Amino acid sequence: MSFYNTLKFIVSHPLNKKNPVGGLLRFGKWQLKSRFLNKPIICNFATKSKLLVSKGMTGATQNIYCGLQEFNDMAFLLHFLRDTDQFIDIGANVGSYSILASSEIGAITYAVEPVPMTFESLQKNIRLNNSQDITNSFNMGVGSTKGKILFTAGLDTMNHVAVEGEKNTIEVLVDTFDNLFELNKTTLVKIDTEGFESAVLEGMEKSISNKNLQAIIIELNGLSKRYGYDDSKIHNKLIESGFKPYDYDPFTRTLDLRTSYGKYNTLYLRDFEFILNRVQTAPLFEIHNTEF
Repeated sequence: MSFYNTLKFIVSHPLNKKNPVGGLLRFGKWQLKSRFLNKPIICNFATKSKLLVSKGMTGATQNIYCGLQEFNDMAFLLHFLRDTDQFIDIGANVGSYSILASSEIGAITYAVEPVPMTFESLQKNIRLNNSQDITNSFNMGVGSTKGKILFTAGLDTMNHVAVEGEKNTIEVLVDTFDNLFELNKTTLVKIDTEGFESAVLEGMEKSISNKNLQAIIIELNGLSKRYGYDDSKIHNKLIESGFKPYDYDPFTRTLDLRTSYGKYNTLYLRDFEFILNRVQTAPLFEIHNTEF
């Protein structure tokens, strides 16, 4: 993200609208602090969680500037999950979503991250928040079959399954969602695999029909084309499996049915009435003096 786009993102973020200058000050403070100290820094995250953030961690630093980088989706997680639930994070990166689920809510959390260096940061964040007892982390990928696969390294949040000709790749283990997870409680799944989402869904045929799986946050931004997949087919598969796409407004706690998937993450829900009751009865959260 360019410097201009970063500033635009900060001042327009829902948690900065009351005080955009505060967001810009957090940005400036982080730039100075990260350059001066030149080491990972412990930063406050949501209401009671923390993140260990290093210079260059795009997603994690945006949490510093704005509170919740992906506000609507992260707020949905906070409002929907309960401490009796499961959260499964496919493509966890350094663990922003996983930390919210485990440390803020107390949900049993499964975090999957294939890149070893990123996985190490994920584990540090789990330990930092003392959530080891309820968080299971996997240094591997998730796909349509069990085996090994080449993955890029060093691209932060944009690391992905490598395509022919890409350099700086590593070999990682991969298994199917169905082999790895047993959905025995109300479950929210986040899938952010930089275009490999279709392969993940191919490996969760059993899980997708499990009624405990109530909500899926999935990235559909066109990157699936590099693997020969089509986002519209992912959308249709989820519709056929009993899910519908929604927009979530964290301030009004309303869910509006979409006609199709979005440009970035899309929220797919199964039992609308059950989920609506969950989000409308969840406690308030306050970040940067803004309640939602």
